[in-house]
Amino acid sequence: MANFGDLTRILQEEIERWEGRPSTDSAGSVIQVGDSVAVISGLDKAVYGELVEFGSGASGIVMNLEEDAVGCVLLSGETLVRDGEEVRGTGTVVSVPAGFSLLGRVVNPLGTAIDGKGPLEGEASLPVESPAHPVIERGAVNTPLQTGILSVDAMIPIGRGQRELIIGDRQTGNSALAVDAIINQKGKGVYCIYCAIGQKSSSVAAILRNLERFGAMEYTFVVLASASDSPALQYLAPYSACTMAEFFMLRGKDVLVVYDDLSKHAVAYRALSLLLRRPPGREAFPGDVFYLHSRLLERAAKLSPEKGGGSITAIPIVETQAGDISSYIPTNVISITDGQVFLDSELFNSGFRPAVDVGLSVSRVGGSAQTKAIRGLSGRLRLDLAQYREMAAFAQFGSDLDKATQDKLAQGERLMEALKQGQFVPYPMEEQAAILFIAVKGYLLEVKVEEIGPFIKNFLECLRTRHADILKAVAEAGEITPELEAALASAAEAFKQSRG
Repeated sequence: MANFGDLTRILQEEIERWEGRPSTDSAGSVIQVGDSVAVISGLDKAVYGELVEFGSGASGIVMNLEEDAVGCVLLSGETLVRDGEEVRGTGTVVSVPAGFSLLGRVVNPLGTAIDGKGPLEGEASLPVESPAHPVIERGAVNTPLQTGILSVDAMIPIGRGQRELIIGDRQTGNSALAVDAIINQKGKGVYCIYCAIGQKSSSVAAILRNLERFGAMEYTFVVLASASDSPALQYLAPYSACTMAEFFMLRGKDVLVVYDDLSKHAVAYRALSLLLRRPPGREAFPGDVFYLHSRLLERAAKLSPEKGGGSITAIPIVETQAGDISSYIPTNVISITDGQVFLDSELFNSGFRPAVDVGLSVSRVGGSAQTKAIRGLSGRLRLDLAQYREMAAFAQFGSDLDKATQDKLAQGERLMEALKQGQFVPYPMEEQAAILFIAVKGYLLEVKVEEIGPFIKNFLECLRTRHADILKAVAEAGEITPELEAALASAAEAFKQSRG
């Protein structure tokens, strides 16, 4: 009886202490869990993209809002979640740390350091999803982003604030092209982010070693969601990388973001959508797969001077199957971006590297993102290569060609050789201008095709040692004046004669 009296007293005290205020917490319970997806009942105040926390310590993002339940993808602690477990809404969307402290680090899509160099403290915490800047806040894309790759900078120029797609079959140099572009930003005031989505950890480790070897990690950091990570983390990775890039852009800085690659990102999103029981469409992708990438790539922009003039240049990579650029995801991303660099497997296998197919590659920003020196020489280059391709196709059917056709074929062969470039050997703008000058002006016509590579290498070495003033003048002026053209011609003639 005493026990009953104690219980009555405790209940009486609790009733007296109760203030009668309704709880505003959003809470629910797990009714089904599996394959990184949880279905939750009772989260009636949840909003799309909200971060939810489970009693076991797991976390997830709300991605389905149904009449009587909420679909949630798990970001962490997938093995901990159980049926009937309590879930609470946080009232906030997923946020990640951003700031200069990230430089030189490797982080996961939640901003947690995974490089073994200790915890990470960002200067700011920003939401992973944010709207793209409106047109009125954007400026003109007219400052070149030099990749150091001659065929790209000459014929498919990329400007700061542009979105240029790299597209091609696997193992044709997609990632190598992007890594070269990052390495070439050294000393140019451009911060770089390499976002690896669904890549093998060994491949990313090799890229990291190369970035460190060339001193690129001083201004670069890596956002990694490897092939062993959950589809939810792979889905989140590019948005996190873009958010981290926006921190720099809003402070007037220039940023280059490489998304490697969006094909695997779309596959991860397809897996999530099917697990959430969304209706499948073409190739089993959900209906909003276009919006998946458009809302990401539209955040790349060049801001107007009034907004600080910062920029995000996006280089997404998309993998094709057997060179088919007309399949679903490639056509989607091509229609969102401002041009594409198409890498051809036949060119790659024939030894032409970087294997850029000039016919299928295009930059919709064009010459406005080029220096005058490169623009003045590259117009003729594209024309000569187009004529060479046309004539080479017909030349294989007949043997007796007139002198003019033979000259065009000889010039085209030498231009193709001049565009060959090894990996990790980016050319500065003034050296690109010198190579284009001797290639376009016919100085290579008397050089055997197999000797073009060594000829160019030795000519550049000659310019660096004996005519450094010419290179310096081209770099400072950004164009080839008549005086500089005469000096380059004189140097080229003297070098040819010295070779005998």
